Amino acid sequence: MNENNEAVRIFQNKEIRSVWDSNGQRWLYSVVDVIGVLTESEDPTTYWRVLKKRLKDEGNETVTKCNALKMKAPDGKMRLTDFADTQQILQIVQHIPGKRAESFKRWIAGNAQNSIDEQSKLKAKQLFDSGTIDDIEVGTVNGLVQIHKYLFGGLYGFAGEIRKQNISKGGFKFANALYLHETLKKIEKMPDSTVDQIIEKYVEMNAAHPFMEGNGRSTRIWLDLILKKNVKKCVDWQMINKYDYLSAMQKSVVSDKEIKVLLRGALTDRINDREIFMKGIDHSYYYEEPDDDF
Repeated sequence: MNENNEAVRIFQNKEIRSVWDSNGQRWLYSVVDVIGVLTESEDPTTYWRVLKKRLKDEGNETVTKCNALKMKAPDGKMRLTDFADTQQILQIVQHIPGKRAESFKRWIAGNAQNSIDEQSKLKAKQLFDSGTIDDIEVGTVNGLVQIHKYLFGGLYGFAGEIRKQNISKGGFKFANALYLHETLKKIEKMPDSTVDQIIEKYVEMNAAHPFMEGNGRSTRIWLDLILKKNVKKCVDWQMINKYDYLSAMQKSVVSDKEIKVLLRGALTDRINDREIFMKGIDHSYYYEEPDDDF
């Protein structure tokens, strides 16, 4: 399997290492990470070793079908660890007591069904690895259109198209479609030479919501490209809690103070770091997932 297909899935703000198996068209999840999330064990590796032996002794075939893959461990070293697909994980979870088990089952089943988001996430990562990201216009409406078209091309018929319908979310109405092109031109001309100016431009673009779907995922990449070019910074999205971010963005239509504090606190100068970008994509897509059941 190509390492470019590695990802991090996020359940209740906890990371689970994952790999897309292009041959089998399925996601594989780190069993140890799943155990760590469900049990909060200080030593999930030992927990899995004991459980694995018990299941083998009972004649359970699930554990014999796990894929041993070499992945980066929390200590930064490459180590072999067991990965399992959705059905195998669901079988393993049956043997792990805990209050999170049921919500985890719903979460992982939902991931298996949500193929558009999964394909789009892979395309977002290919944007970096292919070098196409270097050809994106920075800070322009056309640049945002380029990003959206790349992420959702072949998935949505409206990929890269400015919407012609009015949309709303949570009672908030985004920019009127009738005046949207004029609004976007004004946003494009906003100054973006400082961090504060860039965030202000980002907030206005979010309020405009130029596409029918996929605005947040596209605009966060757009934001990072402006930061990278103009102030030699980007956002380390894995430092930003999902619910803090969503709350700050909701308030930004009235005051951008909270989102400025949040984004400033997560800036890094590792602007060309592949890991920063890839994990940023994982977290960006996580922000768009329905709320977990706690």
